[in-house]
Amino acid sequence: MTTTDISGPTAPELRELWRTTTAESVWLRPGDWYHPAVDALAEALTTGSSPTAAAARLGTVRGSTGVGIAEALDDLGVAYRLLHREPDLAAVRALCEGWASAMDALPAQSAVLDPESGLPTLDYLAVRIGETYGEARRHAHHAFATHALVLVDVATGDLPPWRRMARSAAMGRALTAALAPGHPMAALGGGAFAVLVARDWGLGETVRRMRDQVNSHAEALQITELVRQPARIWIEPLPETHERAVDLLNHLRR
Repeated sequence: MTTTDISGPTAPELRELWRTTTAESVWLRPGDWYHPAVDALAEALTTGSSPTAAAARLGTVRGSTGVGIAEALDDLGVAYRLLHREPDLAAVRALCEGWASAMDALPAQSAVLDPESGLPTLDYLAVRIGETYGEARRHAHHAFATHALVLVDVATGDLPPWRRMARSAAMGRALTAALAPGHPMAALGGGAFAVLVARDWGLGETVRRMRDQVNSHAEALQITELVRQPARIWIEPLPETHERAVDLLNHLRR
């Protein structure tokens, strides 16, 4: 038997607070946020009943409408923060599994974004690296002298799909937070990521920010046990040619 927590918001009150807060902070398109699955989860969270079934349904809805797993998890986190609670691990798992089932049902399609991390794909990064080589040639420079790759590896072994997605989402958010908008980067799969950076006086600080953000996002989503401790982050020199750079990326793909 469950009872309503009279000291907290009602389900409709939580829904409206959730809608407003998420639109102001993490949700990209406010007009597509609401679905009846939101009401089911708000009801579970405010009455003390198990949120797993409602979270799974919400994850399915988010996946079927093209919402990335990072955005869906961030949105779930907003609801829990409004209730001054840490996200429930069972709810996180259910949301991820619902999202994955919806993605599996969608027709395969090429895209420039990896749906789990929200980062560009390796193919897109290869294009951006090609632009870097071209720009260097136009200025009589060598790309390997002006740029490098920073590689991030947080893998800890084989993970169930929902845990892998939670880790990818956290790392995508971490790298995005550490670097300027539009920075060339990609998910390589299996907990590995690549970032194209300038070889300048700020490179050391860039790597430090990346490490700090990886750690803080893993703690925020309570997935530190899914992330290599410490994360492997190293600087990989660019090869002499774009073709060899693409070969390197494909070698690193998992």
